[in-house]
Amino acid sequence: MRYTVQIVGVGGQGVLLASMVLGTAAMRSGHRVAMSEVHGMAQRGGSVICTLRIGDDVISPLESTGGADLIIGFEPVETCRYLSLGSDKTQILMNLDPVYPSMVAAGFEEYPDIQGLVGSVRTMTDNLMTLDATKIALSAGKAVAANAVMIGAVAAVRGFPLKKELLKEVLLEKVPSKSKELNSKAFEMGYGAMP
Repeated sequence: MRYTVQIVGVGGQGVLLASMVLGTAAMRSGHRVAMSEVHGMAQRGGSVICTLRIGDDVISPLESTGGADLIIGFEPVETCRYLSLGSDKTQILMNLDPVYPSMVAAGFEEYPDIQGLVGSVRTMTDNLMTLDATKIALSAGKAVAANAVMIGAVAAVRGFPLKKELLKEVLLEKVPSKSKELNSKAFEMGYGAMP
C-alpha cells in the first residue's frame, strides 16, 4: 500500500497539526511514513504545504506532480493553487472558508468568488468534497477547532487508509487538555458532515 496526502492552507489554520496527527496515526498503524513541510511565511498568513506519504516502499518525503491520492485544502484559493499535485483520480477535500490576504483585507484586491472556485475545480474532477469547516467549528464551540473538523472529515473520505478512532485518539493527544472536549466534538461533526 502506498498513499500520498497533500495538506495545503495558510499559516495559523492548523495544517502542521493535521500533518502530525495523520503521520502519527499512520506510524501507529504500522506504516512507514515520510513527511515534508514548507511554511516559510506561515506566521504571516503565507502558504503552507505538507506532504505525507504512507507505505512500505516510501523513501522520499516528496511526491511527483499529479501523484497525490488526497489533497486536503484548508483554504479555497490554496486548494486551487495546488491542484496540480493531484490528478483526475485524486480525492479533494476543500474547506470553503477563505482567509483573506492582506491586500484583500485592505481593499486593494478582490478575493475570488468561492462558488466560482468550486465550479472550476468541478470541471477538472468529480472527486471534490466541500465543507465549511469554520462554520461547523463554531457550532462545536469555537472557530479555532476548524482543523479538528477537517481531520474528522478526512476520516470519512472514501479509501482513506487510517481508522477514524485512531485519528481521533491521536488528535486528542496533540491538543491541550483544556480543548479536548471541543476538538472531540468538532472532529465528530466534521466526520458527520461528509456524504
